[in-house]
Amino acid sequence: MELQYSELENGIRLIKLLGRLDIIGAGQIETKFAGYCVGDKAHVIVDLSEVNFLASIGIRLITLTAKSLASRGGKMILLKPMPEVHNVLEITGIPSMVPVYSYLESAETILMTP
Repeated sequence: MELQYSELENGIRLIKLLGRLDIIGAGQIETKFAGYCVGDKAHVIVDLSEVNFLASIGIRLITLTAKSLASRGGKMILLKPMPEVHNVLEITGIPSMVPVYSYLESAETILMTP
């Protein structure tokens, strides 16, 4: 699992994940992922467009981090999951906690709206 980080012009943090978000993948990125999500009122977009497998440990990582962000006034959005990953998200009810969007512009707009 690979993690790429960038910050958009509007201060939104973009985390792109690549590979399998299983027990091995989650272990490889967990510390960096959490580190990029620290701070008060942080807005984070997690790009899942190149995640080809999502296991329960990956769901746990996403939900715990999203809850931590929310407790500090921040928000997380998931972006462009592959169909298989999107199905896992839907089955587990994640979109009710962490919104899922297909377009970066839509995700940015939602995060910038007070």
